[in-house]
Amino acid sequence: MGKDFRWPKGFLWGAATASHQVEGNNVNNWTEWELQTAKEKAKAAKRRYSSLASWPEIKDLATTPDNYVSGIAADHFRRYKEDFDYIEKMNLNAFRFSIEWSRIEPDEGAWDIAALEYYRSYIKELRARGIEPVVTLFHWTTPLWFARKGGFEKAGNIQYFVRYCERLLKELGGDIHYICTINEPDTVVLLGYGLREHAPGVSSLVKMLAVYINLLKAHRQVYKMAKKLNKKFNVGFVKSYTAIRPLDGRFMTKLAVWLDYLIRDDIVLWFIGKQTDYYGVNYYFSDEYSGWNRLQPDVQRSDLGWTMVPERLEDVLIRIGKRGKPVMVTETGVADQYDRYRKEWITKTVIAMQHAIEAGVNLKGYFHWTLTDNFEWAFGRWPAFGLVKIDYEHGRKRILRPSGAYYGAVVNKARASEVSRHHGTKETPKN
Repeated sequence: MGKDFRWPKGFLWGAATASHQVEGNNVNNWTEWELQTAKEKAKAAKRRYSSLASWPEIKDLATTPDNYVSGIAADHFRRYKEDFDYIEKMNLNAFRFSIEWSRIEPDEGAWDIAALEYYRSYIKELRARGIEPVVTLFHWTTPLWFARKGGFEKAGNIQYFVRYCERLLKELGGDIHYICTINEPDTVVLLGYGLREHAPGVSSLVKMLAVYINLLKAHRQVYKMAKKLNKKFNVGFVKSYTAIRPLDGRFMTKLAVWLDYLIRDDIVLWFIGKQTDYYGVNYYFSDEYSGWNRLQPDVQRSDLGWTMVPERLEDVLIRIGKRGKPVMVTETGVADQYDRYRKEWITKTVIAMQHAIEAGVNLKGYFHWTLTDNFEWAFGRWPAFGLVKIDYEHGRKRILRPSGAYYGAVVNKARASEVSRHHGTKETPKN
């Protein structure tokens, strides 16, 4: 990392979570789906994961049905103050999390006041510790009643989500500045309606397109509603991005790269248009093209078998930064049970962000995925993304990993070097 690099004043250094993955004891469309599919997933685990280098380490959990049921997860709902202690230990000044819709509105039109008060206290606790809350309104889970109405498969149901968001922001918005409307609509449709790895686990091109369009419409409607409530809300559109590189200079290769970006990113961002205050970048993957052949880099792989090329985040940030709005790294991280790769991932990520800022990208923050080990959706508990380990066998004891301590040292040094991007002074730039 460059010794002379000075980070912009007010840069958000954080970690991220999602309610269903850490809170525990939720009742939503995912908890229902988990119970329906747990045995099937455990039975298929050997076929699906035995080729992974991590298989000997994960096979006991991966072949156990209980692994695929979230249960109390990391027990964050009760122990969030303990988890906030680790945010402070790592010198972080921001935390991205989602609010569980199924807690706020468990039955249609029935608002749970105790749940609203819980999240009010949660956010105020962050504020009291000097930690900026970055709130995600939808991170893949919905109340059962909404799912049974057809969820986002039906355009007419968007109104229920917008109504929920409006109630939430009216109740809690006084302590919220940064909002993420919908987390990765692209992943919702690909894994939920294409590959059948996520709820609702159906395969339908028609439904896939309908849900994608409805999620994008939902973002636009929530954006308009939020800005009408308070123009100071900073509302972002969060999507998964892949770094794509051509392996040669052939016309077909260049065309394949262009089409990939067009289909995966550009059409979606065109649809969103100006209705976002910043672009939230979730980055995990990198692809390469030789002609029409899409390949994965020949590099070391994580416990999940995902390629590890964190340095190519730079390519994504520069590309998205050219669209003229601020950018925030809302997620990036690595499944790494024994903490072998995370330090390097963080180092290369920070260098990539430095290069992007030097290239003119208006980068506002970085949120490592994730704060603690969690329930990793269709994989269950065995993928370990946390800066903080959850020892499930000993009362879910929290243990700061060496990479978490390293991240804290990096952040401490970076925050000490902060300057105004425009003036080179200690003044705080105006929003």
